[in-house]
Amino acid sequence: SSSSKDKKLKLSLNGNRKVTGTLRGYDAFLNVVLEDATSERGEGGTENIGTIVIRGNSIIQFESVERIAAAT
Repeated sequence: SSSSKDKKLKLSLNGNRKVTGTLRGYDAFLNVVLEDATSERGEGGTENIGTIVIRGNSIIQFESVERIAAAT
């Protein structure tokens, strides 16, 4: 839905990877497009990775960085 787009998300991926970015799109398989994405590095820093497509089957967990308003 359009209300979930443009939200900042933190994704936990297989291989103990974490990526944060702004949701730009997704499909029925939960493949997602993130913009302005950053990847957490092992030593605690982050790496800017820009716009990225992540396959849905590699996503373990979605977390909203922002508060999502309840639908009324």
